[in-house]
Amino acid sequence: MSALPAGGRAPEVLVPYWLAGPQRAELATAVRAALTGRYVHPVAAIHLEDVLTELHVAAARDAVWPAPAARVRLATGWDDDVLPVRLSAAELAGVLALPDLSDTVRATLDGGADG
Repeated sequence: MSALPAGGRAPEVLVPYWLAGPQRAELATAVRAALTGRYVHPVAAIHLEDVLTELHVAAARDAVWPAPAARVRLATGWDDDVLPVRLSAAELAGVLALPDLSDTVRATLDGGADG
């Protein structure tokens, strides 16, 4: 454990949200629609682009290191297509602000449902 410099910002924390394949596809579709279909603040657009990147990284991470997610899926009884998508607070806020996000995905990301 290391101490933060005085007055320094805390490092950004990425929280895993366990999403099934259809939920990840829906999230990607909603993010792409927001980026292409209406005005998005430039800072929000950066966070939403980071969400798209993380969706790709989640799949790649599982392909390269399948054991960690497989252990969680086995322990929870989740399907084989459930993967952790790691989001920062800013990315999560941007996603939850999307009007096209379904109630199911919104509840999962907002802590109201399991993966």
